[in-house]
Amino acid sequence: MAIEPLHPDTDTPGGEEVPTTTKGTVLTARGLRTRRRLLDAAEKVFAELGYPAASIVKITEEAGCGLGTFYLYFEGKQEIFNEVVMDLNRRVRRAMTDAALAEADAGRIASERAGFRAFFRFTAEHPALYRIIRQAEFASPDALRLHYSRIVDGYAQGIEQGQRSGEVHRMDPEVVAWALMGIGEIIGMRWVLWPQDQDGATREGTGDVPDHVFDTMMEFIERALAPGAMDREGTDHVRDITGR
Repeated sequence: MAIEPLHPDTDTPGGEEVPTTTKGTVLTARGLRTRRRLLDAAEKVFAELGYPAASIVKITEEAGCGLGTFYLYFEGKQEIFNEVVMDLNRRVRRAMTDAALAEADAGRIASERAGFRAFFRFTAEHPALYRIIRQAEFASPDALRLHYSRIVDGYAQGIEQGQRSGEVHRMDPEVVAWALMGIGEIIGMRWVLWPQDQDGATREGTGDVPDHVFDTMMEFIERALAPGAMDREGTDHVRDITGR
């Protein structure tokens, strides 16, 4: 999955969201470290216990700080859950973007391969991504939708650029982005999260996508995206579909 570059710590290109306390005070370096510790602890607690069983007490115990400290940074369990979802979203997008940009000169398909590899690697290292996003369907539907939409928005822009350069078949970029993201998510679920029949599972209990699985997936995607004769005649069709 290759998405358009975003500022590594923001949700939009070019701007930066500065974390603050619940009273709106900009965090110091020490405050940022404490907030990071709380987010890491919450990620672990939500992944292991699930949203209903997770509690602020368990999160603060895992983080090694007091309840009073927690409320300096977050108003409650719902807020820190939403921020964990957005934090995972920023990190996985950063991983995919960095990998795709490193292969940008080799063409769109090379960027796609690198982006998918980065996604699977991130998932293996952070299995909480799947577990927490699944919980968001019930715990925070808006956060769930935002997670997927932010990935798709950047991804669709990259697909459209590939269409304009003649590397990708001309069809609705948004639909293509959702479809390819679905492929990556389900392949990752089967071969990263359920690797019981594989050798070399990681310490988190996850595994790498086998080379033959990855190559088959990419062959399918390359065939689906491959431009035809009509795609090399111009870009009017892309403008007709997207309205841009």
